[in-house]
Amino acid sequence: MHLMAAMSHMSRIIVKLGGGLITDKSQYRQVRMDHVDAVSAVIKEMKDSGYSVIIVHGAGSFGHLEARKWKLSEGYDQEISEEQSNAISRVRSDMDDLNEYVVTSLMNVGIECEVMPPREWATGVGVEFQGDLDSFTRDPRQPIPITFGDVVDTADDTRFGILSGDHIMVRLGCEVPDVSACIFLLGDVDGLMDSPPNESGSVLLPTWKLDEGFSKSHNPDVDVTGGIMLKAHCASLIARRVEDVWLLNGTVPSRMLTVVSKDDTIGTRVLH
Repeated sequence: MHLMAAMSHMSRIIVKLGGGLITDKSQYRQVRMDHVDAVSAVIKEMKDSGYSVIIVHGAGSFGHLEARKWKLSEGYDQEISEEQSNAISRVRSDMDDLNEYVVTSLMNVGIECEVMPPREWATGVGVEFQGDLDSFTRDPRQPIPITFGDVVDTADDTRFGILSGDHIMVRLGCEVPDVSACIFLLGDVDGLMDSPPNESGSVLLPTWKLDEGFSKSHNPDVDVTGGIMLKAHCASLIARRVEDVWLLNGTVPSRMLTVVSKDDTIGTRVLH
């Protein structure tokens, strides 16, 4: 009994699988299963060590293109309301499909999940969204909760909007108990860089605070929720409450184990 009580208070790790990691953003609905499976294997190691895990994932090429085309992040537009309604259905269906890929990958390594689409429990967008987060607090033996960026209803004239997985990360990191680490997994970049990653000579920032500069490169044609700027800002909000907040290269997911074991790794640690 004593061991079980200790287990239930084991640290909680929240992991964000970025859309640019788990999909090919240049191709509509193209999932990167090699990346997803590699992350799943590491999450299994953390869970087997007794950690509670919460997973949030982005949309990548499954949600952003339709969302941008019909201005879903801007809310209701009477002139295109029918097209928007159809687009909402498509984006939600796409997100469910992408989530199924992630859940199947986790199940294949023996991890049970409970899917919690924000459209079912959240209202409003941004960090101030309304929603009950209590059900994300789990014993390590229970299925791990998994959620994602989604089109949700709003309580004002906008009627709907896009709730970013990064904003969900902020609320989970700040409100769920026993969180020892929040990890944002990026696609093919080691963390925050001092200039755009594709420029020669760009250097990884090993630590970063909100009042410091960094490369604000993101592609508005693809990304409707703010890209790396939003992730960095959200990470800095979490760092007020959580000791270890990191932006890591998700194509090398073993670095998560280094963070969890409190060792230094290649990546950007976000400080308050």
